[in-house]
Parts: sequence; C-alpha cells; structure tokens
Amino acid sequence: MTDLRHHFIEAMSRASTFVSVITTDGEAGRFGVTVSSMTSVSADGAGPSLLVCVHHLSPAATAILRNRAFCANLLSAAQQATSDLFSGRQRPEGDRFDAVNWHPGQGGQPVLTEASASFECSLKTALLWETHYIMVGEVSAVALTDNHDALLYGQRAYKRAVHIP
Repeated sequence: MTDLRHHFIEAMSRASTFVSVITTDGEAGRFGVTVSSMTSVSADGAGPSLLVCVHHLSPAATAILRNRAFCANLLSAAQQATSDLFSGRQRPEGDRFDAVNWHPGQGGQPVLTEASASFECSLKTALLWETHYIMVGEVSAVALTDNHDALLYGQRAYKRAVHIP
C-alpha cells in the first residue's frame, strides 16, 4: 500500500489544478483554507453548483459545516502569497483576513477582492470520505474581476497558464 500511495501522490503532483481559498463566516466564526480541489458540478438545475474538498481536521471544514455557507475564491496568478497565507505556509502576526483585501459578499461570505472569480455558496451536502469532506454548494452569487489569469499548482510549484497557439 505504501508504494501505491507514493505512486498516487507522484502521479497527482503532475496534474496542474487551479488554486482556491475557501472562506466562511457565520456563527462558527470566520475561517479560510487553501485548496486545489474545487470544481463545477453543474450550471443547470435549481442553481449552479460546485464542489470543494477540505481536510476533515481543518478548522475551516468544521466552520463550513456549522455555518452552512462558504465562498470559493479562485485565486489570480498574482495571489501566491494569499495561497501561502491560507495554506499555513506563511504565518501572519494577526488574523489572516487582516493581511488580505476582502469584503462580505451578497450572502455575507468573505469575498477576496483580488481573486479572479468568487462563488458564494450555500452548503447543500457534505460527505466525509476518508480524510476529506466533499462539500457541494449551490452558487448564489458570482463576483468577477479583471484578473483573468488563474493561479495554478502542479509539479509541487505554482504555475501560470499560457496560451498555446
């Protein structure tokens, strides 16, 4: 099993994914966490939906489950420091939210001002699978900025997408 785990981790490191900071605010408090697993589920149905995966020991996971809402902030290529901040690689002197520009969105969830796009969601379902919660949210608001280039992570480093003619 150790070889399988090692090979799995190595294989997944070769997949470049976009980087998001998942934020939440409500009765359980304000939290945020960097994730590389956020994707759309559907644009159709009662409303658009997306899913995020958050480690079960993350304080953000507990808060999202209690707050029943979150915002998936798709980071722009210029936000590597924000990713490091919310992943725990960088330790702020105070609250993490004091180190970034943000504002409450339409539903009250923390929207990172410089993110490429932000999706405010109400939590519709959550499933604990092994070490992570798979959380599906129904999107209630989308904020777009002029920062079109998304921050990517692959091969254990930050990346930027380039156009291939």
